[in-house]
Amino acid sequence: MQELDTCCTLVPYFQVNEGQLDAFKALGPQFVARTRNEPGCVHYAFSFNGSVAHCREGYDDAAALLAHLDNVGALLGEALKLAAIVKLEVHGPAAELDKLREPMKALGPQFFVLEEGFRRR
Repeated sequence: MQELDTCCTLVPYFQVNEGQLDAFKALGPQFVARTRNEPGCVHYAFSFNGSVAHCREGYDDAAALLAHLDNVGALLGEALKLAAIVKLEVHGPAAELDKLREPMKALGPQFFVLEEGFRRR
């Protein structure tokens, strides 16, 4: 029997303000340390293309994603003094995305509904 895939992927892109890249990158280890022990986090890392930063992150389900946002809220506030979120996507099954639409409304994400695929883990 196939296990129901409830995985939710958060896909934020940040445009780092001019002259603030080193300061933004210095927050990365703090984000990772705070996230490392979240039981519902599947993967989490930062990548960069010039002054554009991307946080690659995935969670077991909507509840784990929301717990993460709560956990890193203060750090995200610090990051947003150095950069702006220029694109924010959330990918996952419809039932999980429905749990995120209202709580994430203020961030203005695009929601992508998972229709086909599989998950190993």
